[in-house]
Amino acid sequence: MTFATTITTFAIADLVDKMPSLFSKLRRHRDDDHQKSRPRKDRPSVKRESSPAGSLDPSTSLTAKVHASNVPAPSPSPSEQLWNTAYDQLKQKDDKLVDAYETILSQASHGDDLRDKPLLNMNAIEQDDVSKRRNQMDILIQAGLAKTEKEAKIKQSVGEVLQKILSVKDIVSSAVQAMPQAALAWTGVCFALQIFTNSTTESKTNRDGLDHVIERMKWYDELSHPLLKNSMSDDASFAGMRNQLETRVTHLYRELLSYLMKSVCSYNRNRFLTALRDTLKIDGWDGSLKSVEDAEKVLQTDSSVYNNQKNTTNITTLTNIAKSKEDNDCLRDLRLSDPRDDKKRIEETKGGLLQDSYRWILNNDDFQRWRSMDQNRILWIKGDPGKGKTMLLCGIIDELNKDSSANELLSYFFCQATDSRIRTATAVLRGLIYLLADQCPLLISHIRMRYDRAGRSMFEDANAWVALSDIFSNMMKDPRLENARLIVDALDECIVELPKLLDLITKSSSSSRHKWVVSSRNWLNIEEKLQEQDNKATLSLELNADSVSKAVDNYVKHKIDRLARIKKFDDGIKATVQGYLQSNADGTFLWVALVCENLEKIPRFKTATIEKTLEILKIYPPGLEPLYQRMMQLICDSDDSGVFKQILALNAVVYRPITLSELTLLMPDACAGNLGLLEELVKQCGSFLTIRESTVYFVHQSAKDFVLKHSNEIFPSGEATVHHDIWSKSMYGMSSLRKDIYGLKEPSIARTKAETPKEDPLKSLRYSCVYFIDHFLAVDECLKAGSRDQEDVRKFFKKHFLHWLEALSLIGNIGDGIRAISKLLVQLQVGLVSFKAICQADGRRDKEMSTSSLFLALVEDMRRFALLNKDTVEAFPLQTYLSALIFSPVGSVTRQLFKNEEVEWITLKPIVEEEWDSCLQTLEGHSSSVYSVAFSHDGQKIVSGSDDKTVKVWDAATGSLLQTLEGHSDSVWSVAFSHDGQRIVSGSYDKTVKVWDAATGSLLQTLEGHSDSVWSVAFSHDGQRI
Repeated sequence: MTFATTITTFAIADLVDKMPSLFSKLRRHRDDDHQKSRPRKDRPSVKRESSPAGSLDPSTSLTAKVHASNVPAPSPSPSEQLWNTAYDQLKQKDDKLVDAYETILSQASHGDDLRDKPLLNMNAIEQDDVSKRRNQMDILIQAGLAKTEKEAKIKQSVGEVLQKILSVKDIVSSAVQAMPQAALAWTGVCFALQIFTNSTTESKTNRDGLDHVIERMKWYDELSHPLLKNSMSDDASFAGMRNQLETRVTHLYRELLSYLMKSVCSYNRNRFLTALRDTLKIDGWDGSLKSVEDAEKVLQTDSSVYNNQKNTTNITTLTNIAKSKEDNDCLRDLRLSDPRDDKKRIEETKGGLLQDSYRWILNNDDFQRWRSMDQNRILWIKGDPGKGKTMLLCGIIDELNKDSSANELLSYFFCQATDSRIRTATAVLRGLIYLLADQCPLLISHIRMRYDRAGRSMFEDANAWVALSDIFSNMMKDPRLENARLIVDALDECIVELPKLLDLITKSSSSSRHKWVVSSRNWLNIEEKLQEQDNKATLSLELNADSVSKAVDNYVKHKIDRLARIKKFDDGIKATVQGYLQSNADGTFLWVALVCENLEKIPRFKTATIEKTLEILKIYPPGLEPLYQRMMQLICDSDDSGVFKQILALNAVVYRPITLSELTLLMPDACAGNLGLLEELVKQCGSFLTIRESTVYFVHQSAKDFVLKHSNEIFPSGEATVHHDIWSKSMYGMSSLRKDIYGLKEPSIARTKAETPKEDPLKSLRYSCVYFIDHFLAVDECLKAGSRDQEDVRKFFKKHFLHWLEALSLIGNIGDGIRAISKLLVQLQVGLVSFKAICQADGRRDKEMSTSSLFLALVEDMRRFALLNKDTVEAFPLQTYLSALIFSPVGSVTRQLFKNEEVEWITLKPIVEEEWDSCLQTLEGHSSSVYSVAFSHDGQKIVSGSDDKTVKVWDAATGSLLQTLEGHSDSVWSVAFSHDGQRIVSGSYDKTVKVWDAATGSLLQTLEGHSDSVWSVAFSHDGQRI
């Protein structure tokens, strides 16, 4: 842009009177720079005429001013680069025109009117350094800006011309400050306006052409920026179009430069230029302007095509970005736990994955058959606790990852009964689907089909298994998923809905090309289910005892090497310990790990000699069961055995692993709320317990099984005593519950937007809020009518029921609270019936019966209150005290108890029923009429058939939708449960009868034969006939 600016400046302006030294100093500085920047021997000779006597060399003061400013020349912008390219191309195409133009610029510094004087053969314009040349011209332009205005006023330009000059000057002054690199172009416009002050001497066609160029100069200046500024980030497919567009812009700039140079030469014509008129062809303004206009049109056409294509691509890109964000949101909501992280954690917990402990399986015949033969689609690895099944599968995963091709995906999951996140069939399915979709984004479409309608709740509600199993099935059928290897470790530790998971594995292996590896203990129920499949291979660790033993020996060596470094064993002691472990491990990795962990805690002086070391080793008998017994004996013999037993007892009976904070609430006397002290106490039970991320777990499921098996040693007063202790401590802790415990203040704040306080008042109460009723129900004495414990619960509910609901909402467990209170209601009803029978038999009326009746009425009312307001309170915790109260019946016991919580600013209350009506719940979900409903025999579930062609299964306690069974092609007229609740039968207008698995929702059979609608269906009592 520098050259265009300079051209338009000198096209009109002869730099008069006060600028005679300008170019002299400029040239001198230019020559000095050349002398400094080049070694003498490399300096090229430049032939130039000497200046006339008395004239000033055109460079010094101007360039000195540039350097004094201490501002380095900025790097050329894309636009400037194109102007430079156009200028250089014009030099090559018409060197005489460019040389004449540069000579005019150079001689203009003498201050004479060049129109009547001969040109001297001098050229002071920098030829090599673009930045220096730009600095030269920048200073000339700043001087020319003032000269333009002065020249117009001296010549008394009037009206439109003067106004144009002054207004454009103001615009340029602002532009110079805002965008210094654009100042050259705008200053050139100002100088170009000077031609109109000499309008009588110039061709009207030339003036009109300049007027067009001036009007378009802003467009010329900004042209390349929107077209080419993103070229670095363009897709490679645009490279050709972009290069073509740059060529068009450069061509336009070259035509513009040529036009302006000719204008400069024409305006400053003299005898020298007149002689060259024919050579330079500086007349013919119509043709020159047409060249500029034609270049504009070509560029406009090409840029329109380019921009349209870019816009289309950008829209596609934005769509893909939005889609990518939605996919990421979907995966984030699906992710319950990343199995890759679980694998890494397990390996780190067990001291790392040792290749020598698993590589034997790679050459095992059963494994090879599974890997190479299509008919072997399930490999079941089974073995007793501690045999290394989990680490074996970790090794298999690593090996399959090494060998997997681009079209072969590997997905896996590690079940752990001690971790509530990863011990359910639904969690397994979420993990498998998550890894598949994360590795192959194309598969996300199967999840999005449902997720876009239901959101995150699809993965968490009671119907999650049905939705996820459908998604998984569709993924398995996707032709883009050529081969999948699916691995599930520790099926025996999937303690929730294991039959569903086994059913999915067996059916998937039968109907798809994908393969499974599963592991578990030697459990009969797992074996029976897997035995149904002919495509199964079984690898028993007990039958491969030699291979396992060698792997354990390698593991022992690895552990002893580490232990020897820590304890500084000499070679004799190291060999003694290694020999003892290898001879007593009995092929059990867990035994080795536990012994080494205990040896690490023993002071060094006790293992200073071989004799002392042997005495210590005798503490640890061979075999896992004897080892647990020995560890239990050490705990019982300890001075702090009471505390250790309490810790073991609590962790053995809780319904999920508890955090250290939650544990402090349940055993305040042991640690006085000191988390550090409690952590140390838990670590003393290290043979049974471990701590991960502040949560206490059993080291292995076998450790928990042992504690429960020997409960008489841990809780001699009985398991019920431990439950009662947990319940009473929970009640005491929850007495601190209060309204707006998180300080939300506004009832309109959603749970998802609520911020947890830095000092979370619910941190130690979370477990108690969800499970205190379960522990209460585990104690028979608590269920006796009129018991003191019942009275304590009644008092708690009367004071804190709404606070409890708010807390459950904040921690996301409203559904669990409703299930708990529903179970409490059922047990109270059973207990009261029994107590009434006793009283009638004795012929007496006892006040305990009256008390129990009141408690039962309170619990029943609170259950109705919670069911009515479940959705609202679940989403907005503080609505517990607002809409939940005012929309409940006026006579509701709960509403009356908490009447003081109703807000005063609602003066006009909604009209509601006086009492609860006979409708317990309204189950909504069908999109058309419901023709048939039935309870399961145990009263836990409800099934419904509808005109919308679906069968739905509901949780009778909470009203939550559990499953939607789809398959009928017309209305469903009749439904029924089998007596054992395992199957559902439905009859339809489509003339078919369908039998469904009540647990999984899968279709078992379609019975065809009717020639018209089926109006009624039922199971025989033994379930053998329909």
